[in-house]
Amino acid sequence: MANHVIKVERREDEGKGASRRLRRAKRIPAIVYGGELKPVSIQLNHEEIWLASQNDWFYSSILDLSLNGDIQKVLLRDMQRHPYKQIIMHLDFQRVSDNEELRTSVPLRFVNEETSPAGKLAGVLIMHELNEVEVVCLPKDLPEFIEVDLANLQLGDVIHLSDLKAPKGIEFPALHLAQTDKEHDAAVVIAKHARVEEAPAAEEGESAGEAKGEDK
Repeated sequence: MANHVIKVERREDEGKGASRRLRRAKRIPAIVYGGELKPVSIQLNHEEIWLASQNDWFYSSILDLSLNGDIQKVLLRDMQRHPYKQIIMHLDFQRVSDNEELRTSVPLRFVNEETSPAGKLAGVLIMHELNEVEVVCLPKDLPEFIEVDLANLQLGDVIHLSDLKAPKGIEFPALHLAQTDKEHDAAVVIAKHARVEEAPAAEEGESAGEAKGEDK
C-alpha cells in the first residue's frame, strides 16, 4: 500500500468569515476528528488537494496528514464542493488506528472488458451496476481499488458481489446479510442485448378510423 503524504497547517481562526478568507487565499478549511484526540481545525493548499482529488486513492486510501512532521493516519470522510466552480470548500478527515477495523468504500476497477466474449459482440451492453463496494478491514489491508476481471464475460452473464475475489484481509459486509437475504448479493456487472426501439406500425383499423374521421 503506497503512502500518500499531505501537508497541512493548524487553523487558529474559525467561523464563516475565517473560512472565506482562507478560500480567497487558495486554502481549504478542514477538520480532523476521531480516536482519543480532540478534533483539530486545519488548512490545506487548494491546488495540491485539487490535483490529489483527481485520483481514486484520495477517496479510499489511508492518507498521512503531516503537521510539521507529525503524521496522523486518516480517511477522507466528507468533501464539500462549490456548486459550479472548481473549488473544494471543506474537508472532513477521520483518524484511524492500526489495530482497529475500519468500514469504508473502495472503487472497483474493471479490466479486460473490450476483449471479453461479450465485449467483442455487436449490440451487447455491458452494464456496471456498482462502481464501488463497501469493505471492512484493518488499515494496513485497505486497497486503493478492487479489480474485476471481465476476461471471460459472456452474453447473459451476471457477476454478483459474491463472485468478486476479495483481497487478503478484506470482507464485504453485504455478503453477511446475503446469507439470509439474497438481495444483498448485488449484481456488479450485467452483459445483455442492447434494447432497440422500433417505431410501432400503424394498424389498419386505426388508419381506417382516421380516414372516416377526415370524411366527417
